[in-house]
Amino acid sequence: MPDRRSKPRLSVSLNAVWERTDAPPTRITNLSEGGCFLDTVGEVSQGEIVGFRVLMPDEDWLYLEGEVRHHVRGIGFGVQFVDLNDDQQEKVRELIKIAKQSGSGSGLTGDLVQD
Repeated sequence: MPDRRSKPRLSVSLNAVWERTDAPPTRITNLSEGGCFLDTVGEVSQGEIVGFRVLMPDEDWLYLEGEVRHHVRGIGFGVQFVDLNDDQQEKVRELIKIAKQSGSGSGLTGDLVQD
């Protein structure tokens, strides 16, 4: 299957909270300006819009929404960001910049994910 992403992904490890009351613990394991992968066993449907919060390095929470593009049962799901405002886009770019500059053990790493 060809990779349809238009932005390079970075391997990361970010705490996140999925905006479902019954949602299990969630981590973002890769990130790009266009979307991310949420590592969680929660169930979603392709095309569903999900809201989630990401813990920023300054301990503030960033709210994002994305459309589920693929789901791997028991592992997680990938989303394409939707309707991000300028502030949200800037904070995602900030996370990517920090990830690229950080060493291992920081929770953010700048490893490009190759498909």
